[in-house]
Amino acid sequence: MYYNTVIIADGTFPTHEIPLEYIRNAGRIICCDGSAGATINSGFEPAAIVGDMDSLDDELLSKYSDRIYTDKNQETNDLTKAVQWCYGKGYSDIVIVGATGKREDHTIGNISLLAEYCTYADVIMITDNGIFRPYLKSSDIKSYPGQQISIFSIDPDTTITSRGLLYPLEETKLKNWWCGTLNESVKDVFSLHFDRGRIIVYMKF
Repeated sequence: MYYNTVIIADGTFPTHEIPLEYIRNAGRIICCDGSAGATINSGFEPAAIVGDMDSLDDELLSKYSDRIYTDKNQETNDLTKAVQWCYGKGYSDIVIVGATGKREDHTIGNISLLAEYCTYADVIMITDNGIFRPYLKSSDIKSYPGQQISIFSIDPDTTITSRGLLYPLEETKLKNWWCGTLNESVKDVFSLHFDRGRIIVYMKF
């Protein structure tokens, strides 16, 4: 359970032991500006705080001025700014926590962005309930019998075939995000086969 870089987004701060363990084991913690207060109050020290700084109070702005990286670009959100900052520093192994909760529109947006981040970084998203992992090509995925699985196709024309799931997909196009939800692994490994497109897999703890 180790990713060198952990980004803490400004959703609900993690309470489950699994995302907290990722934070504890991180080589570096990068905060979106809105998450810095909760991160510090939880006993963790950010190596960098990235964002437009509209959510960071003056006390933290002053105290952590040596590690604040302001990006005023309004065409991206603070999570994307943090991921791109990490990539620019050569930090390509990234786990994102705190990206869900609070606002549903932010949650949906943050999850969908995994399909963009994975084109240049090894990235996963950990919540208090499970893990989101993006895929750009056919893959065998470690699991366990009974694990709850949901599959989201970012590109509706992607044709997916699965092996090792309770409800198989046979050259299936998932036309909406609900279509691949509430499946279940029946083996220690399941596989997804697709020729093109972007897929996000959710695996419940």
